[in-house]
Amino acid sequence: MIPMQQHFDSVTYALGSAEIEMQMADVRPLPIFSAEAVAFLTALSARILADAEAKAYPDVVTLGFWCRPAALRQMQRTYEAEVNRLGRGIVFHIAPSNVAVNFAYSCLAAFLAGNASIVRLPSKDFPQVDVLYRIFAETLTEFPALFPYFLFVRYGHAQEVNEHYSRMCQTRVIWGGDATIDAIRRAALPPRANEITFADRHSLAVIDAHAYLAAEDKERIAQDFYNDTYLSDQNACTAPHFVVWLGTAEKVTAAQEVFWRTLHVLVQDRYTLQGVQAVDKLTQLYRLGVHAAARQVPMEDNLITRVCVAELTEELAAYRTGSGFFIEYAAQELAEIRPLCGISCQTLSYYGVQKDALLQEILAMRPAGVDRIVPLGRTMDFALVWDGIDLIRTMSRVVQVI
Repeated sequence: MIPMQQHFDSVTYALGSAEIEMQMADVRPLPIFSAEAVAFLTALSARILADAEAKAYPDVVTLGFWCRPAALRQMQRTYEAEVNRLGRGIVFHIAPSNVAVNFAYSCLAAFLAGNASIVRLPSKDFPQVDVLYRIFAETLTEFPALFPYFLFVRYGHAQEVNEHYSRMCQTRVIWGGDATIDAIRRAALPPRANEITFADRHSLAVIDAHAYLAAEDKERIAQDFYNDTYLSDQNACTAPHFVVWLGTAEKVTAAQEVFWRTLHVLVQDRYTLQGVQAVDKLTQLYRLGVHAAARQVPMEDNLITRVCVAELTEELAAYRTGSGFFIEYAAQELAEIRPLCGISCQTLSYYGVQKDALLQEILAMRPAGVDRIVPLGRTMDFALVWDGIDLIRTMSRVVQVI
């Protein structure tokens, strides 16, 4: 039973209202990839891609492409045999504070799984969030029956509000660091509710030096790497903090010189490093120098901070930071990345390495981490299997027939 509406002065509604929240008690789950969900996402995609304000934000435009009809058909094919699945009911999402558009992917995945969503929006003010909830609201005017399926709220660290929305939900999705997850988990869930947590993770890129030097499109490779890292200030768990080079010492040195020089041209043109970010990078550099055999590579400014290490260890993940801070290592063979592939490792991106060989190497390692293997430039591509969790199946239930 969904609890009665309570009034909280700390809650503001970005999308929906107190009345909509009351109506959510009567919302019925939908089948996965329902006609209603596909039609809504199709209309949402069209509005995003046509919106002048949205076009200023690459991550918002990417969301528009993600939910276009062709992409939805491709996603749906994975679940064609799942004809007896319904949503679980209401999903309560706690969005990460450091990634602007993540909340939209989370609630749209829940809707494709047949659910209504209550979303606590990021605490940080992102203009992309304002653009998106405006477009959501505009799209809902075409589908008035779907208003009770979307509630976007803002509030601070209010435990009573966490408890209220946790009591309402059948699935809770938490995006955030360990402290955030621990705090939200103090709010009890209903007995049949489940929970999905996306904790803080790190990621790495593996680049074959010979293949890179032979590439004719080095500017595009720099753009891909920039998108993977600087667009999110390396705050996204998908963003590489480690760059592992494969090849002979001579090839690696030559590739590093060209790679970082080409990237620097792009960063210098598009990225602004704030003073507090520069201080944070310097602090981490000193910390890393104390605890590991590390050497900073001189650059013409501090837009890119490169630190070469003599060996890879599990402890190195504690010294990562954002804003263009990269820990580099030259490897003779792929197996040397194993210390970075612990439980906190999420995405392994690659260039010039055969993905099948990479997969077989990872499977042979049997690491606790590495949930995604993707080409350079595609680390932020959202998928319905995330961190090794199938979101559609986890946020829906099977009606078994015997």
